[in-house]
Amino acid sequence: MNERGGSAAKAGIGLGSAIAVAVSWSINKSLVWAIVHGVLGWFYVIYYAVMRPGGIAE
Repeated sequence: MNERGGSAAKAGIGLGSAIAVAVSWSINKSLVWAIVHGVLGWFYVIYYAVMRPGGIAE
């Protein structure tokens, strides 16, 4: 395997989790919800994109 991974990738933090935490924090300002949404990762990101006002579902 290639050994040139970033430190976040080595720590096991994926792009979906990082986006989910950022979106969750900007909406809720809650560390607990940010952690929960970070665990959900892409599921929360897609949910937010579909359900937000003016989102995909509208």
